[in-house]
Amino acid sequence: MFKIFVVGFCLIGISMGSWATSLFDPLDGQLDFSQYLSENAYGFLPVPIIITDPAVGGGLGVVGLFFHEDKDSQQERLKSMQKADADAGRYLLPPSVSAVAVAGTGNDSWFAGGGHMGFFKQGDIRYTAGGGYGDVNLDFYGFGDINLSKPIEIKTKASMVLQKLKFKLPNTRWFLGVSQQYVSAEISPNSLGQLDEVLPPDWSEELRKILTKRITTSSVGLIAEYDSRDNIFTPRQGYQYQLESMWFDESIGSDIDYSLTSFQGLNFWPLRKQIRLGLKVAADYADADGLLPPYATPSIQLRGIPAMRYQGQFVGMTEAEVVWEASNRWRAAVFAGAGKATNDTGKFNQADTRKTYGVGFRYQIARRYGFDVGIDVARGPEETVWYITAGSAWAGI
Repeated sequence: MFKIFVVGFCLIGISMGSWATSLFDPLDGQLDFSQYLSENAYGFLPVPIIITDPAVGGGLGVVGLFFHEDKDSQQERLKSMQKADADAGRYLLPPSVSAVAVAGTGNDSWFAGGGHMGFFKQGDIRYTAGGGYGDVNLDFYGFGDINLSKPIEIKTKASMVLQKLKFKLPNTRWFLGVSQQYVSAEISPNSLGQLDEVLPPDWSEELRKILTKRITTSSVGLIAEYDSRDNIFTPRQGYQYQLESMWFDESIGSDIDYSLTSFQGLNFWPLRKQIRLGLKVAADYADADGLLPPYATPSIQLRGIPAMRYQGQFVGMTEAEVVWEASNRWRAAVFAGAGKATNDTGKFNQADTRKTYGVGFRYQIARRYGFDVGIDVARGPEETVWYITAGSAWAGI
């Protein structure tokens, strides 16, 4: 949500002639949107969306954002911005944000929805919620070690609602919380005739059922999290480790019973004054008796790999990034990653390793809030992909 905001604001900021005086930082005279954001904390802002993922053929959209920040927080940020320390504002609590959005892509996919991210009690309570409807077309290549002879395009029409509520344990960096997710979907190949040509004989019947059906998945979950990052948008040091277990059960409206366990560890270390290292380690395990629908099956999520390209009931991945801060505003980054996906945890070591690497740059567009924005270019196993990136490339809110 915040990434969409920063990218879009960069695109439309040039046209704000009447607000030009609020678009430059008094500390260094550089382009900066901190003052405008704080002075319009309850305002509505329409923002364009640029989608670069080749899995959907790229696309465009628009999001309307509503920032919620009380006067005391605004004043604290304003004082922070005037300090000589260029990063003085990055430790302050971010404002809550609500959003509504609609987007369409080059392969006739579209989505409409909204969400809210709230920080309460000085950040001791954090709430995230979202929902919407989408009609999405994605190529399906198989699950783990089950590979199709050629990909087929799968259409998924789905409505979804998700929520997370986390509470900070007193005098610690630990959070405990609960989650809820509901998805109602209709899945079908865009060309039914292709199924018989591409399905593996041993899995033909089960795959056909999964790829041509209406299905509802509903879950409740528990979350344990440790968070010591100095900023949730563009961390320079600290850690965030999160473990979430979700249970999908008929008693809460799910058509299939299974469990999903997800782990993500984000690490940020300052190596020298101008150089920092980041390391992401993540794994997802779906404990199910049979195959799951494509949208519910874990997938490798690395820069350079299109969405849902490599899926399996057990997925593991890691990515490292080195960032050089050339100045208070500009950064350069190099990164590399690897991931595996399989349906058999006992054969994880034998699964193919999918490797990625790339380069990028960043510009600090809102110093008071700790926002960096830029572009990454990543090479995956099959193609080169570029991304507009705002904040950290790794979701960890």
